[in-house]
Amino acid sequence: MVTRRFTDDVPEPQGSPPNEQSPAVQESPPQQAIVQPLQQREPAQPAPASPAAPSTRASSGRQQGAHLPRTLTQVMSEANERVVQGDLVDYVPMPTGFDPFDGYIGGGLRKTELVLLGGAQGIGKTIATLQIARNIASRQGQYAFYLSYEHTEAHLMHRLLCLESVDPPEIDLSRGIRLRDLYQIIVAQRAKQFMGRDGGQGSLQQILRDNPKTAAALGRMVKYADRMIMVKASPAVTTLRAIKEMTARLCDATGGNVTLFVDYLQKVAVHPERPRDENDKVTIIVEGLKDIALSLDIPVWSIVASDREGLKSKRIHLFHLRGSSALDYESDIAVIMNNKYQIMSKDHVTFNPYTAKQFRNWVVWTIEKNRAGRAMIDMEFQLYGQHFAFDPKGQKVQQQLIDDKVIES
Repeated sequence: MVTRRFTDDVPEPQGSPPNEQSPAVQESPPQQAIVQPLQQREPAQPAPASPAAPSTRASSGRQQGAHLPRTLTQVMSEANERVVQGDLVDYVPMPTGFDPFDGYIGGGLRKTELVLLGGAQGIGKTIATLQIARNIASRQGQYAFYLSYEHTEAHLMHRLLCLESVDPPEIDLSRGIRLRDLYQIIVAQRAKQFMGRDGGQGSLQQILRDNPKTAAALGRMVKYADRMIMVKASPAVTTLRAIKEMTARLCDATGGNVTLFVDYLQKVAVHPERPRDENDKVTIIVEGLKDIALSLDIPVWSIVASDREGLKSKRIHLFHLRGSSALDYESDIAVIMNNKYQIMSKDHVTFNPYTAKQFRNWVVWTIEKNRAGRAMIDMEFQLYGQHFAFDPKGQKVQQQLIDDKVIES
């Protein structure tokens, strides 16, 4: 495979058939557009638009003119031209696949919006975010760009295999595999080869394809693997500028059909700026992520960690997220996750401690901010933690939950 620089032209897809000897995912132009390591990258140059991709040209034009003054007449003319060309992406939301969450936020994620997801550690923030990225990448023509400061790309791939084994939204637990099951399948099959036994296979994809427990999951994952782009980010070098450069080039390569996911916000590198404290750092990061959403005309979804006080409280709220008030000001949508069992009101007359135990695996999603719709809405989704999946078919919470008054009493 020829190594390409970020400044190279994006090649047109070739019509050659895939290699029938290997089920490996074929490399696509967006994957070739991923940035080189910062210490090896040359100064970024504007990527020329392909004459065969008018949607790419339109997206690039909007990005280049994002911070230039324009009259209202020019704005109306540009919007009219896009509609005439059939470009309706500014008016059609991108569903996350979670119902009723999509309904409450106006149908899904929208371009230029910044969505924040907060909660305690282990509540399922990464599970939900990766599942939403998978749902978006599963749609033809849409790409998910997932930056993880916590996990390697290989670990995220293993999580996706476990998720695909239960096949949300179907949630077939009878075919579900756990992470340790996946590791055992791979190690056992490789051991057969080393011991010279018949049937031993050396290829990871061959092992997954031949095993009945993983074959279907692999088949589902391969369908969107070209559109799921992942980066193991570094808290030392993956700065806001690097994130914006990588995302901008993916926008050029995909016609702007990219959704950016950041896991998680407080770990984004900030330099050469010198923030005074944690609040100042978070302000710089959240304003930078909002700028990426606005200037590149894409949705941005970011996980946010809770502060120490929030971890001690019975119910985490938006003001418990680690950092400054800029989280509230800059975000368009803010969702807070809490374990349902822990925040059910014990003072309610209908509370039954025995029946309440069934809610330990349910997570309440609270929309605490919604710039374009209703806020303070509680929904619940069942979590299958061993399979790294939520049941995306949720419902509005019917039981009474604790509020600030109960917390203070």
